[in-house]
Amino acid sequence: MPKAVVNGIQIHYEVSGSGIPVMLLVGLPGVGKGWGPQASLFADNYMTIVPDQRGAGQSSWPSEGYTIEEHASDMAGVLASLDCGPCHIVGSSTGGAIAQVMALDHADVVRSVTLLGSWAGPDDFFRHQFETRKRILLEAGMKAYIDASVLMLFSPAYFRDHYDEVRRYCGQGASGASDPAIMIKRIDMILGFDERKRLGEIDRPTLVLVGGQDACTPPYFSEEIAAGIPRAELTVLEGGHLVYWEHPDEFFQRVARFLRAH
Repeated sequence: MPKAVVNGIQIHYEVSGSGIPVMLLVGLPGVGKGWGPQASLFADNYMTIVPDQRGAGQSSWPSEGYTIEEHASDMAGVLASLDCGPCHIVGSSTGGAIAQVMALDHADVVRSVTLLGSWAGPDDFFRHQFETRKRILLEAGMKAYIDASVLMLFSPAYFRDHYDEVRRYCGQGASGASDPAIMIKRIDMILGFDERKRLGEIDRPTLVLVGGQDACTPPYFSEEIAAGIPRAELTVLEGGHLVYWEHPDEFFQRVARFLRAH
């Protein structure tokens, strides 16, 4: 399995497909396979790079370095090692936070950014949610944490109609989950992330997407991002936080249309 040595650690990644490069950055769990059906959809049309973030999956699990800035540096290092030119960055949730910093601090490797269900800075809702999820992890363990967290990730209608898929996602998350101590550092990392003052400095084409029923990062977070980035496009899709699992074709087609334009 390919790994890039960046910032003193190894970042595992998978590359499939050919053509214009696209990097898919997953959310808080950090394991690239969390993109589910999207990896193959993108690979049919693009050179698709899907990494595991530090502290997750088959990448190194160091004890330090859990900041969005360090993750952005890791991902820029992966792209530099591949020497594939400026890349479209598609980031979901925490991956969207990483993409924001890549566009700000590593713009030379960024062709465009797509931010799904992300945020630019925390508020009381965000802090309460993730402090509670952290407490569940500390007091009840990883399985309970995943089972509780998934309530925020899918829309109620998808839960009702596709519960087998929800359970499959839970099992997949458990199999690639970080050590609880690392997951706590990752939660603290997102609680400390705030780039609201720098959004206006992003000068790469930006698409902001959000599920209309997103209970994890509700649409107002995406509205704030879109208002802060010059010329950003905002699209609200049907679905929850993981809208790319709920409506994979609709999500892919909307992103692909944006990528073709840039």
